Amino acid sequence: METFEFTEHSHRRFNPLNGEWVLVSPHRTKRPWQGKVENPAVAERPQYDPGCYLCPGNQRAGSDTNPDYKDVFAFQNDFSALVPDIPEGAFVKGDLFRAESERGFCKVICFSPRHDLTIPEMEVSAIRKVVDLWCEEYRKLGAIDYVNHVQIFENKGDIMGCSNPHPHGQIWAQNAVPAEPAKESVRQKAYYEQHGRTLLEDYVQEELALKDRILFENSRFVALVPFWATWPFEAMIVSKNAVSNIAELDEAGREAFADAYRRLTIMYDNLFETSFPYSAGIHQAPTDGAAYPEWHLHMHFYPPLLRSATIKKFMVGYEMLANPQRDITPEQAAERLRALPELHYKMR
Repeated sequence: METFEFTEHSHRRFNPLNGEWVLVSPHRTKRPWQGKVENPAVAERPQYDPGCYLCPGNQRAGSDTNPDYKDVFAFQNDFSALVPDIPEGAFVKGDLFRAESERGFCKVICFSPRHDLTIPEMEVSAIRKVVDLWCEEYRKLGAIDYVNHVQIFENKGDIMGCSNPHPHGQIWAQNAVPAEPAKESVRQKAYYEQHGRTLLEDYVQEELALKDRILFENSRFVALVPFWATWPFEAMIVSKNAVSNIAELDEAGREAFADAYRRLTIMYDNLFETSFPYSAGIHQAPTDGAAYPEWHLHMHFYPPLLRSATIKKFMVGYEMLANPQRDITPEQAAERLRALPELHYKMR
């Protein structure tokens, strides 16, 4: 009987962060593609766009006008999904109908005044200012009495639903801990109570010893393709030490985070020599004032491109109704990313 090899045969992998499984089907990489093909053509953008509602000095989608900002800039989203002035209340009818009010804040973070840049094209010193602003906003929003969770994230590329190409991200702060971090919170707490160490602290050490899925490391962070990755070139940036939130990073930690953010996104752009789309977000401890020694700072990257700049991975059918599935293995993805030059393709 043939010996099972997880690099060749279909199998399931367990995600210890959320307690869920992903189906891996390496043999499906051989199938021909006759599905949707994206148009990767991206027009060169000017440094300043008078029609962009995020550029300095321009009027936004609402009635406000942006200041002539010179580096990073944060403002309350003009069309926030969460607003602070919602009255407390609930609707309950038996065991099957339940709703409750949810208030909070949605902020936009402009990474740069330049319309033509993205994170991989920015200098580490400029990205460091983004990290500093994240820390400031995490502290400030988290200090509001009813805010128990702060979600920092970036959507890059129109196929990820990004409505404006100007380099920017968002921060949503709210009363409830959302579903994905809530799952991770339960799993990390159970692991910490059993082992006395954080789940990701042990995981990073194991990955560093194996090296199969490591992309790179610097003084404070490791970038890797998780063993349980779902998206084709999914990756994580994980703190080497057990830091529970971004505000706990010292000066060297913030610099290292900025460096890792830039290096990983350069890998992405270089993979298909295009402005690589993704959704990325930081998972960290809640902000309800309690201690969370089990929480370990990390940033997820979920990119949809599969075989080229024109072919995208869709989460449909089985993925939506059963559980996530991927064709290229995490080890293959890591090998391809590691082999790329560190210099951005536009600079070569």
